[in-house]
Amino acid sequence: MEAKKITLKTVAISIAAVLMTEVLFRPAIAALFVSPLPVIGITRMAEIILLILIVVQLEKSTGAIGLTPGEMFSGFKKGLIWSACFGIAAIVLFVLLYLAGINALRMLYSPLPHPKLIVLLYLLVGGVIGPFAEEIFFRGILYRFFRQWGVYTAVALSTLLFVLPHLTGGNLPFTQIVGGVVFAIAYEREQSLLVPITIHCLGNLAIFSTGLLA
Repeated sequence: MEAKKITLKTVAISIAAVLMTEVLFRPAIAALFVSPLPVIGITRMAEIILLILIVVQLEKSTGAIGLTPGEMFSGFKKGLIWSACFGIAAIVLFVLLYLAGINALRMLYSPLPHPKLIVLLYLLVGGVIGPFAEEIFFRGILYRFFRQWGVYTAVALSTLLFVLPHLTGGNLPFTQIVGGVVFAIAYEREQSLLVPITIHCLGNLAIFSTGLLA
């Protein structure tokens, strides 16, 4: 089923739900855990549930954002193909940069915590739960809303909003810019949210694996 345009009401309520979760819910549960990882994971899970409930209530079906139950496996397979192509392109680029004297892996390096259990939690939260929540919000809801003004506008605006939370230390988040564009294009092409979710999850896990290699 092709994903349809998302209404302004759905966008507004979704933004409000995410903000309330981050501002009210997240600090409330932060007192229960020493490590920030469970807090982030629980917060993202709450956002996933809230966003899906909002879409079902206002848009009548998760198919509105490209999550059609009967097409989940097909979307996952397409996501694997996109991920493989994206991975091959990234490897070629890294090799070319390395031959030019530039170690591109330094831009991707993400240090991992030492205890094995914490590493697994880190991979689960950053590699699965986080990407799932972000794709529902940025591609499933925001991209579908902006899509009424054309593909280029939707890609540009959804990517810009995706990049803004990743701005830290004044550095340009190149990885998020490229990722945001690729996720949006894959979503537009396949009309299944499972495609960018799969690419995003595998991409994050690949980036985190550089910490293990180091």
